[in-house]
Amino acid sequence: MVGWWLAALLPFGRAEWWLRLPALLLPFALAWGAWSLLRVQSDERARLAALLVLLQPADVWNVLITTDTPVILFSLLSVLAYVEGMRRASFAWHALAGLLLGAAFLGKYFAALLGFAFAAHALFARRDRGCVAMLAALTACALVGPAWNLWWNAGHCWPNVLFNFYNRNERAGFDWLNPPLFAASLAYLATPWLLWALWRGRDRLAATLAADDTARAMAWLAGVPLALFFLLSFTKSVGLHWLLAFMPFVAVLAAAALPIDALWRLCRWSAAFAALHVIAAAALLGLPLSVWEGGSLHPGAVLMLRGDAVVDRLREPLARCGEDCTLATESYASSAVLAHAAGRPVAVFGTGSVHGRQDDFDTDFRALDGRDLLIVRRGAAHARSYAPFFADVAVDTFTVEGVVFHLVHGRGFRYAVYHDRVLRRVRDLYYRLPETLPLRACPFVERYFPGEVER
Repeated sequence: MVGWWLAALLPFGRAEWWLRLPALLLPFALAWGAWSLLRVQSDERARLAALLVLLQPADVWNVLITTDTPVILFSLLSVLAYVEGMRRASFAWHALAGLLLGAAFLGKYFAALLGFAFAAHALFARRDRGCVAMLAALTACALVGPAWNLWWNAGHCWPNVLFNFYNRNERAGFDWLNPPLFAASLAYLATPWLLWALWRGRDRLAATLAADDTARAMAWLAGVPLALFFLLSFTKSVGLHWLLAFMPFVAVLAAAALPIDALWRLCRWSAAFAALHVIAAAALLGLPLSVWEGGSLHPGAVLMLRGDAVVDRLREPLARCGEDCTLATESYASSAVLAHAAGRPVAVFGTGSVHGRQDDFDTDFRALDGRDLLIVRRGAAHARSYAPFFADVAVDTFTVEGVVFHLVHGRGFRYAVYHDRVLRRVRDLYYRLPETLPLRACPFVERYFPGEVER
């Protein structure tokens, strides 16, 4: 989904502010959604709900356009449609909620947790007639997203499923630090004072949940996913960003249940916390990159923030390499950043990692046989490491903002050697499909290992 968003934005500009615009506007959409949920209850409570959402830490600092951005937006829109459907006893609104949930699922699989929350709320908390039938309509429409995603995966080696449920979970297991980290993440994103206020006002909260359908819905739609994440934290680390889609519902719940004067106090505390974030961000952005020189973050920061300077230093080596030269790095993230700065494709040389296998689709190494490659490295490069893959190897360096970039010029790419030493390892690491997954096509394996689809 985020890929579709970026594809729609790119024809109109490549500036970072433009491509990040959806993330910059998202907090205002979330605030509007929070206001919409409570406007029938009280104008003041609706405005306070919107303000609490705007002041949540993630909405203060989030300028990142990531896969989470559409998940957060479509989850909120799905909840708005669901609550409207509940108020009107409308099948159409429930169906719309399902379609929006399916769109959220196309951003990240954990959007399915909101679907579980809808089911739990409809089956155990709602009191209106026909709620089960309306839940069925929601579910049927929501399945459009997963059905399309599974069909696409079946024709592309199941990369989403392999990544999310197999490859990234090889080291999953109990770690006593994960549950406390989850609790700390929740406290940070929802703010500790808001959670404490809800606990102190639990009697009033219980009365509100018993009397107000919207508040009760918010409790279930936030509580069920967060409870499932808590259970998951006993087997793996739960990312801070996984919780973002459900934070607005916590703020709406507080705005619906707590006294008005308590809500204003929460807003003042959150405003002070937000100001600290702004001051810290301004201070960090104002520091020269040289401050970080020697640290582990410095090379990545230079590539990200000074990509144009890196590209300028590459112009002469690329010219010497020739028109058919392929630019590459050994990391998908580095290739993506450099490709954006250079305005040209940048391949991934080597096995890469479990993250970002998109280059397996984008680059056909068969077509590079005998050609030259220019490989950019942030770490030291030794010609002997690349010698098996090329007829001749030369290593050079250049420096940008104190970071030494190593440049490997490989002449006469030996595809046969690369196939046996690298592509076979990639297949064994990332494209062994379980027998339970039906397969329509696997472009990577069919391209490099015809007739040997691994399962």
